[in-house]
Amino acid sequence: MAFWPARSCKFSSNDELKMRSRADRDADSLCLFIGENMTDDAASVDAAAAANPQTAPTDFGFEADVARLLELMTHSVYSERDVFLRELVSNAADACEKLRYEALSDEKLAAQAGAPLVAISLDKDKRTLTVADNGVGMSRDELVSALGTIANSGTRAFLDKIGKEKDAGFIGQFGVGFYSAFMVADRVEVATRRAGQDQAWLWSSEGKGSYKIAPLPLDEAPAVGTRVSLHLNAESDEFLDGWRVESVVREHSGAIAAPIDLVGAAGEEPRRIAEGVALWTKPKSEIPHEQYVDFYRQLSGQLDEPALIAHWRAEGRTEYTVLAFVPGARPFDLFDPARKSRSKLYVRRVLISRDMELLPAWLRFMRVVVDSADIPLNVSREMVQKSPVVGAIGKAIATRILQELKKLADVEPEKFAEVWKNFGAVLKEGLHEDPSRRDALFEIARFASTKSEEKTRTLKDYVADLRENQTAIYYLVGDDMKRLRASPQLEGFRARGVEVLLLDDAVDAFWVTSALGFEGKPFKSVTQGQADIDAVALVEGAKPEAPAPADVADLLAALKETLAEYVDDARASTRLTDSAVCLVAPDSGLDRQLSRLLAEHGQQAAFGKPVLEINPRHEAIVALATALRAKGRDATRDDQLLLLDLARVADGEHPVDAAAFAKRLTALLATRG
Repeated sequence: MAFWPARSCKFSSNDELKMRSRADRDADSLCLFIGENMTDDAASVDAAAAANPQTAPTDFGFEADVARLLELMTHSVYSERDVFLRELVSNAADACEKLRYEALSDEKLAAQAGAPLVAISLDKDKRTLTVADNGVGMSRDELVSALGTIANSGTRAFLDKIGKEKDAGFIGQFGVGFYSAFMVADRVEVATRRAGQDQAWLWSSEGKGSYKIAPLPLDEAPAVGTRVSLHLNAESDEFLDGWRVESVVREHSGAIAAPIDLVGAAGEEPRRIAEGVALWTKPKSEIPHEQYVDFYRQLSGQLDEPALIAHWRAEGRTEYTVLAFVPGARPFDLFDPARKSRSKLYVRRVLISRDMELLPAWLRFMRVVVDSADIPLNVSREMVQKSPVVGAIGKAIATRILQELKKLADVEPEKFAEVWKNFGAVLKEGLHEDPSRRDALFEIARFASTKSEEKTRTLKDYVADLRENQTAIYYLVGDDMKRLRASPQLEGFRARGVEVLLLDDAVDAFWVTSALGFEGKPFKSVTQGQADIDAVALVEGAKPEAPAPADVADLLAALKETLAEYVDDARASTRLTDSAVCLVAPDSGLDRQLSRLLAEHGQQAAFGKPVLEINPRHEAIVALATALRAKGRDATRDDQLLLLDLARVADGEHPVDAAAFAKRLTALLATRG
């Protein structure tokens, strides 16, 4: 399966090498890691097996998830099938980085670790596309674990999504990029030799539920590294075209940290199509926007354009370079319970970790590359993670990111509004978890409110518009914005022109309890305790409160007794103007939404029952109070229970007993007309 031009792989003296063309030197280098006198890998294995039965291939079955994945890959049609090449090139570059890293602590490997190189070769006669690297390679066990199983928490999400999507741009996000090769290939062969080992292996599969692994003669194997050969299917002729392959590589992989050579057809000289210069090492003035975008897409595995690009070099006690991106779209795993960050950490351009927890979890949407020469390499990854230097770098980067977001919010508010729409729910986690960053986060936080249905508001906007005698920043938390805007608890606040923040993210119920306030004004839930807004004047056009037409003391006493199982108290409301009833938290209790969230985890009893508030001026309440005096408590019991259920429904909860609620409501309707 030779795909490089026929050439002797014998190396000349240093003086001779200096006088030869770069193409010749590159070809010799390629011979070294691809292997001399190559024939078809599968044929070599078959011949070896015939001569020595002990070298016969071993058959393996893919684990269930991989089998399902391959079935979907081979029978799905994607709008971006060229994603397979991006994934294979990315894997090859990662293998080169891994060998550089291992060679730092292993002299034997250091002798094998030459300049990193990725090579792509096309053979139209054999209908093969091959991606080779001089990276770390794989042992037999590593082949089984890497290509026969998927040890990735995102696998299930990927399998659920892949059957629905026609855009393959998300494949790289799930750690299953290798299998995208089966979108274009009937058969895939992986010839590999682990650095430091004297055994080579051939992995092969047709993507139909099983694969084979067999020993590969060393003279047919890469000197070190991996060679992935795709036998292209009939629908993939375009990937035998050298210019097509080059355009794909330049678009998706031009910024990887390894040079890429291409042999467009058998007999051609290798041609450098990507230089392998780490983008972050270049001056910003020399990097066009398109290169930043290409690098972001390769880094993130997404096809969107970044909403914000920040590139800087920090100097001082610790020196490092940062290239950070705010995605233009939400990553698939944004709300994964693991809340892992996606920071790549390099030390002198050696990749230490592709998922270093460098930033706090509330910045996990960021895609970040950090390169520093001040981090020790002779320690484990766990020690690097705990290094005070790494910790200091992470804190400094978090500070800079918040500054960049604030700048974007000030200069391009519409663009920042989209960023907040995508990632505001995650950033607000920092309000609860990171008190030291709370002020900076408050500077960029945006909130829906009763002031406007179209535009969000900042806390500075809110404080600037405080009504006279208003003593707090009021908020209402829930899980549905439409229901929040229609909540009866807002009626008294609207009548007085008091703005209420409307919070519908899960984290909102928590940060408002840990944040003391903003610019001297405490946060206060409109569903907690008595509404303390009597001192705020009604706005023009609001109906003045008329005295209650009837005494409701007897009704309140009856409600307390009848509903004692469900409510802590019943009282006349100062917040209702149009609705008859609502539920609120006790004065010393928790916000209603937080109580609901805790109840979902079996903690409801510890936080008490709500308070039922009635509007003594509402005709339904007046009628019930009159009926109570005329008929007594027992005769009005169903009406009292109906009142509770109406309050629960308005608060987004289910009736106590749905069947009984329907029966009572039907009986009420029957009395009309």
